[in-house]
Amino acid sequence: MKFIFNIPLYVLILVMTSHTAAAQEEMLVVVANTNNELIKVSRRDIRNLFMGGALKHDLEAIILPSDNKARILFNTKVVGLTEARIQSYWAQMRFSGRKKQPKQIDDERKVIEYLKNNKGAIAYLPAGSDIPEELTILLKI
Repeated sequence: MKFIFNIPLYVLILVMTSHTAAAQEEMLVVVANTNNELIKVSRRDIRNLFMGGALKHDLEAIILPSDNKARILFNTKVVGLTEARIQSYWAQMRFSGRKKQPKQIDDERKVIEYLKNNKGAIAYLPAGSDIPEELTILLKI
């Protein structure tokens, strides 16, 4: 009989932990190698930087491949465009020679290594990523 009364509690715990894990997957962090220099950036600043604009700070944007879940979330939540629209934009920029697309790195582990070794590099990663101490989280999305 005691087991029956605890079933709702177990179900509640299961739902809460799966919801927390799903929410964590839906979050991103923008991380940079700033040599521990404090930099304040807004979501708009990040959008502009990843779309080829300049910031007052000398930062190099790094992106993940188009099929990466973090990239899809970043494009949706920060840039506000679909992957197809972004690819069209970069095709126009390449053709006109006005802007250069950010450097693409194959996976999140390699992005972290690149960030660690390149001052001024900035990238977005899933919120659950293991971010080394020498990197600075600039924004949580």
